[in-house]
Amino acid sequence: MKQRTLAVVSAGLSQPSSTRLLADRLAAATSGELDRLGVSVDTTFVEVRDHAHDIMNNLLTGFPAAGLREAIDTVSNADGLIVVTPIFNASFSGLFKSFFDVLDDSALIGRPVLLAATGGSARHSLALEHAVRPMFSYLRSQTVPTSVYAAPEDWAGAPGDAEASGALADRIRRAATELAELIDRHEPTKAADPFALTTTFEELLGGSSD
Repeated sequence: MKQRTLAVVSAGLSQPSSTRLLADRLAAATSGELDRLGVSVDTTFVEVRDHAHDIMNNLLTGFPAAGLREAIDTVSNADGLIVVTPIFNASFSGLFKSFFDVLDDSALIGRPVLLAATGGSARHSLALEHAVRPMFSYLRSQTVPTSVYAAPEDWAGAPGDAEASGALADRIRRAATELAELIDRHEPTKAADPFALTTTFEELLGGSSD
């Protein structure tokens, strides 16, 4: 059986969070689709709010704290990503954007990514296409065609025990299937060697004289 890794980035600010609820549903659906394809998946969640202060410090100093470094490595080395942001003022949250700002520019090249968001109104759903998708296009990721947006009316039941409505459940299944198929076809991501030389000795010595 193939083995793959899935990182789920949730940028909700509250606890409990509808953003995390959607992330859980998408992760479960993707895991189920991968299992159907004969792929075993190891799923890791990254709660961005837990690293909020460290992200700001990293932006100011250029150096991540240990916990943030682990989150960055989890995302950078995953075979596929699910990213979920709350929508504020018709765009992704600042915390969500800041987390991806501290990743290396080339960290997500070619990586399969499922885009999702939550918001207080269905009017914000287009933010996935005019704000979130262009960001991951810039990062040269391979985003799945179906993005998933959830407004309050998409959930049935009380908060914390909510089930996706029929329309939302269908979008979750469709997006999860697309992501699972991409991950299945994608070669396993090789973890970067932190001690690997990025410059040859010849280049280092190129400016020196004998």
